[in-house]
Amino acid sequence: MADNEPELRSPTQPAAAAASPQPAAAAPPPPPHSTGLVVTYMAVGVLVAVTQGLGMSLVSVNLRQLAGEYGATTNEAIWLLAIYMAPNVSLTLLLLKLRSQFGLRRFAEIAIIIFVITSLVQLWATDLQTALVVRFCSGVAASPMSSLAILYILDGLPRERKLTVGLPVALTAMVAGTPIAGLISPTLLNLGGAEALFMFEAGLALVALGMIIRLPLLTPTLTFNPLNLLDLVTYAFLAVGLGSLAIVTVTGRYYWWFEAPWIGALIALAIVCLAVAAVIELNRKEPLVDVRWLSSKEIVHFTGSLLLFRLLLSEQSTGTRQFFSQLGLLNEQISGFYWVVLVSGAASGFVCSRLIQPGKVAGIHLLSLTLLAIGTGLDSQATAQTRPEQMYFSQMLVGFASGLFLPPAMAFGFIAALKRGPNYLLSFVIVFLTTQRLGALFGSAVFGTFVTWREQFHSAHLVSRLVPSDPLVAARIGQLAASYKSVLTDAVQLKAEGSVLLAAQVQKQAYVLAYTDAFFVTSVIATIAVIVLVLYLAWRALLDMVRPVQAES
Repeated sequence: MADNEPELRSPTQPAAAAASPQPAAAAPPPPPHSTGLVVTYMAVGVLVAVTQGLGMSLVSVNLRQLAGEYGATTNEAIWLLAIYMAPNVSLTLLLLKLRSQFGLRRFAEIAIIIFVITSLVQLWATDLQTALVVRFCSGVAASPMSSLAILYILDGLPRERKLTVGLPVALTAMVAGTPIAGLISPTLLNLGGAEALFMFEAGLALVALGMIIRLPLLTPTLTFNPLNLLDLVTYAFLAVGLGSLAIVTVTGRYYWWFEAPWIGALIALAIVCLAVAAVIELNRKEPLVDVRWLSSKEIVHFTGSLLLFRLLLSEQSTGTRQFFSQLGLLNEQISGFYWVVLVSGAASGFVCSRLIQPGKVAGIHLLSLTLLAIGTGLDSQATAQTRPEQMYFSQMLVGFASGLFLPPAMAFGFIAALKRGPNYLLSFVIVFLTTQRLGALFGSAVFGTFVTWREQFHSAHLVSRLVPSDPLVAARIGQLAASYKSVLTDAVQLKAEGSVLLAAQVQKQAYVLAYTDAFFVTSVIATIAVIVLVLYLAWRALLDMVRPVQAES
């Protein structure tokens, strides 16, 4: 750490442990920062978070348009997401230690400069191969941006407000990238295609660069043990393992899980690398990642809860948007949906900052899961005639639920890590990154795979009932073929074109049924989670009532 950045003790450490042997008066707490300064630093953090989020979302929201720009198929263009996430899912772990060793201000300036450079280089990518190289570098450069955004949002706040106010704001800003990308993409694409998308991202990065250089962080950061050679060895295995899983979860459902042999090879490589990393860490006195702590009951429960919630949230982040895409709607036609997601997420962040307390975490999660179950249940009633306006209320519930769940869960994990010491924060980072980044990819992969499977089922069922000799089917083919009568005169060709149009309508209806099945299953899982949580809270309340009676007897 730089000389001008003193070590920050964990809040759970007793004051006596850091005091000198000579009796001395306790140092007065630092004076609170002005409201204007606090708001300014939070605004810088939100800007960095949104800029980082757009780096991923501008590609995912406009994948088909970018495929056309680069002359690629959808299966080829999906590698733009996979190659971005491969380094991104794990690199923050290494950067936390580098931040501690080189100083926070230097780390912040170098990180944002690299991010700006990669954003500018994207403007010169004119083919898929060049774009893939640039996207890999962008994934590396974007890795420190999330932690940097959180640091700026929390920086000026008093200690008692960091987890209750700062954390909800930070997490809300970090997930705002997708709706913002959906809102601005139509205008940017009309102005200049893919170049305009990346130029906007580069412009935001330049603004963030100026703000970070002008406003250095005010407070010191936690220090970790110095980085050593064995840390690098462990990280290498973690990076390969988590990166392989990221590639598989992004591309698996496009190339199909059992069709491409390299998918199995990557899964095997990930298992081997993660196992080797675990073996190395279990035999170290000062591990980079404390595997024993990660396998404890509390952390396994915490990890499982976050993974389940990320799976449920894929209904909005992946399912609803792709459902509208299957209906033939473009980004400009679903702008209202993006506004609902953005506003409901911001509102839930505000409400969560008012509700979050150590004893209210379970209650907040119960409310979040209940809203999620109701919202996804309403979505399961969608039809081929459903339009975004008819799903505003349900998506508002889902968006509000997403902003309620994550801040209390992260605050719980953060406090649990700090109780054991600052070095355990690295282990918590692994848990959080795995559940949020890789968990989000896993949720999208599961949701998309389920939709594909159900679409095949419904297509086969619908086609089996469409007999050409049926008068209703023949009449429908004739109606659809009528649109070609002005250009085709041959009756056989007209019938063939009508059959093609009918097949397209059948496939569209099959996809609608598949998505409603996925929405319904999501609602059922959320409902089961609500029931389990209620039973757990009731059991815990019963134990609290019984223990005093047993103690008295």
